[in-house]
Amino acid sequence: MGTHRYLWPTPGPRRREKNMDAQPTFADLGLPTPVVDELTRQGITAPFPIQLATISDALAGRNTLGRGRTGSGKTLAFSLPMIARLAADNRMPRKFRPRALILVPTRELANQVRDVINPLARTLDMSTAVVYGGVGYGTQIEAMRNGTDIVVACPGRFVDLLESGHVQLDDIEIVILDEADHMAELGFLEHVTQILGEIPREAQHMLFSAT
Repeated sequence: MGTHRYLWPTPGPRRREKNMDAQPTFADLGLPTPVVDELTRQGITAPFPIQLATISDALAGRNTLGRGRTGSGKTLAFSLPMIARLAADNRMPRKFRPRALILVPTRELANQVRDVINPLARTLDMSTAVVYGGVGYGTQIEAMRNGTDIVVACPGRFVDLLESGHVQLDDIEIVILDEADHMAELGFLEHVTQILGEIPREAQHMLFSAT
């Protein structure tokens, strides 16, 4: 995706200096118009610092590391470029083969991340599923069978689906670890390592943590 430059108005140096201090918008960062429109509908019009720091690199396909506390905007920092890159690739998901995987430590966070992503992904006709323990397997297996673009998952239950053949990772284009520090604290490293070992080498990796 090309570099986005600002067009400054010509009259007067004072006006030029004022505009140069203006914060870039989500559109300036290169995000798809339907996604920007949905953000505006939600009242989200200006990127947070962590989003300004990471979205351009993530859109370019670079592996990205971000750190931000709860409320810093890190969910949008990884989900916006993920959605944009999947849309640009314009592929349909295959059965049992998601295109992007977000690993999180708890089912509460899985639902929160899904709720952020869903309305944005839907603007570009993409689907999202959640996978976590403490509930039956049926709905989660059915979502994998139907084909889904994005999976938000807790590592333990996702490994269960992986080992039973209900999900395969050869189509993964983007993998994201959210609150990676908490996953380490909760003892998920073995499962995370197992999952990452089956991700295609060329996939983009993003890691976000609170500390």
